[in-house]
Amino acid sequence: MLLKRCVDLALSIVILLLVSPVLMVAALAVWLDSGLPVFFRQERVGLRFSHFHILKFRTMRVQSGGPSLTVGGDSRISNVGRILRFTKIDEFPQFWNVLRGEMSVVGPRPEVPEYVELYKERYRSILAVRPGITDLASIYFRDEEAILARSRDPLSEYRERILPAKLDLADKYIRERSVVGDFAIIVRTAIATLFPDASLRQN
Repeated sequence: MLLKRCVDLALSIVILLLVSPVLMVAALAVWLDSGLPVFFRQERVGLRFSHFHILKFRTMRVQSGGPSLTVGGDSRISNVGRILRFTKIDEFPQFWNVLRGEMSVVGPRPEVPEYVELYKERYRSILAVRPGITDLASIYFRDEEAILARSRDPLSEYRERILPAKLDLADKYIRERSVVGDFAIIVRTAIATLFPDASLRQN
């Protein structure tokens, strides 16, 4: 949709310009806290099953290894990384992915290939649109790491319960998407980030 792409470009340019001082401070903080590299790149599956590398500030210690899934209290996360994750500042570099045309500001969150393969048939309709920086699942599961931390088997919890719920929300977004709806998701995301204790989930 041409209008959506134009809105994505305009929003990304404005936001990157406005928060550029914050991004520079965040980059410096990551470097001082745990060294280089400052950014984290990970393969994700995007539009029509194309692969790309999502860009974030690195929040884990260098060469920490381990599973791609992160749970609350993960010892791999650096001190600065915890702050960046809580404030969602680590996500801001993804506006560069938007400028490159790999992502949209609003759209289903892109997953790693291993999880897309688990639900490949469901993803055929979901990946007919560009993945986004935020979506309904980002709001409903803002405390995902805490949910996983309470589970005896976080990997199974994510694969069998959380991910299917995210896919349901992605289907809902695709059925109802509109410019007004995207704006509402952006506003709700901002509120959830600024006021993380606010209850924004629907029953």
